[in-house]
Amino acid sequence: MRIDPERLLKHAARIARATATYALSQSSRRGDVARHLAHDVKLRLDIECQALAKKLIRAEFPRHRILGEEDKDSTTTPLPDFSFATEAGNMDADYSDILWIVDPLDGTVNFNHGIPLWCCSVAVAVRNQIVAGAVHIPLLNRCYAARAGGKATCNGKPINVSNRNRLPDSIVVTGMDRNLGPRVPPFAMFNSIAGKVQRARVLGSAAVDLCLVADGAADAYLEAGIYIWDIAAGGLIVQQAGGRLEQLARFPGNRLCFLASNGMIHKAIKTSVSPVLKAATKVGPGARQ
Repeated sequence: MRIDPERLLKHAARIARATATYALSQSSRRGDVARHLAHDVKLRLDIECQALAKKLIRAEFPRHRILGEEDKDSTTTPLPDFSFATEAGNMDADYSDILWIVDPLDGTVNFNHGIPLWCCSVAVAVRNQIVAGAVHIPLLNRCYAARAGGKATCNGKPINVSNRNRLPDSIVVTGMDRNLGPRVPPFAMFNSIAGKVQRARVLGSAAVDLCLVADGAADAYLEAGIYIWDIAAGGLIVQQAGGRLEQLARFPGNRLCFLASNGMIHKAIKTSVSPVLKAATKVGPGARQ
């Protein structure tokens, strides 16, 4: 079967937009909590939005596989390492080779509190290579998209990463690294970069963060303890906007340490956080491109 990344991207963008639009229409239910977690929350809308995304995918691609954040075994069943395709290449594949990766409501805590930085992220992998992805941010009216062999866009217009080449001039968007292991104090990674850059920002949505890097508003994204559904679409968008991606480490439960940048400050950030990652992992940060 011949795979068309452009067709996959068209449907990924449509599904991301429809799912995010549904969540927006249900904003009055942002306090409808299904489960409270430490430093997190799960809404009933998380589950509803994933069900909608899956329904839309299966209506068009009934034989494709789907991985969603809200799947019960998403953090317990080991996942392969994924990479990001730059060119379309050989797109012949069986149905079993195709996997949709869905984060139905990325930035749930933001949504729950009424902060507008949340989105729906939909990506497609072929033989564990991400070939298409879209992120729809409804309250910013932005749909970011990219496919292998194509240029990253925002609302259909080409975008590019920034050209800042000095850490003191750069903004790094990141998360709060609380649980990297017993040998690493909370916020060690955050502290390793915060004093070296112009600002380190914690915005609450990995997919939104990555889109800001792709659009040149931020210069790098760094987070440990993130999952593939958080970064699949946004990572491809950064890459196809001219940026650089690297998996710095892998932790139990399918958690990743992931760095995406404009390429110019990539090495400096990696060097800054390397001692923290070495302390957090038995093996060094084993980078994968």
